[in-house]
Amino acid sequence: MLTLFHTDGCHLCEQAWAQVEEAGLAARTRQCDIMEDADWLAAYRVRIPVLRDEAGRELGWPFTLAELRLWLAA
Repeated sequence: MLTLFHTDGCHLCEQAWAQVEEAGLAARTRQCDIMEDADWLAAYRVRIPVLRDEAGRELGWPFTLAELRLWLAA
């Protein structure tokens, strides 16, 4: 399971989600709006969008589809 930290109205977040979809990962990625949790907001306020895996590794924006795939394979 992957987590995409985002917020509504963030065009960069929409671009990151498009990369997730293009990689075929949408079904195994949950989207978490940082405005719904004070800890998320504190951690990601100026960093979104951020993709995190179950091991806690994070991939910050900007990233390309190729970079996303390399990050997943590592």
